[in-house]
Amino acid sequence: MFILNIASPLTLLLLVLAVALLIFLGQEEKNSITVAIPLISFLILLVIHVVQVVTLSTEYAYLASTLYKCIAIDFLFILVTFFAYLWVDDLEAKANNIKSIDNSLDWFWKEI
Repeated sequence: MFILNIASPLTLLLLVLAVALLIFLGQEEKNSITVAIPLISFLILLVIHVVQVVTLSTEYAYLASTLYKCIAIDFLFILVTFFAYLWVDDLEAKANNIKSIDNSLDWFWKEI
């Protein structure tokens, strides 16, 4: 059974660097679509990992712990990229003088 193991240290390091670079690029260009790409990618990865856990046969039971780690990492990346998306969307809205998707976190952005 093939598993995209994002829990291995090298893969995790590369993912952190790629996501950080995409967030920085989105912040510099003031383009929220750039930050939405990793968010959507991690949502798709989460669905794939959950389907793999649900359909895991007994002969591959040793992979369950790895899949659970991958799901936890997926949730962590989704949380980070979601807040980054909201932040970059707010920056884009202020730069273009348009209404942001969600202004409920204005108090949070003022503290950062």
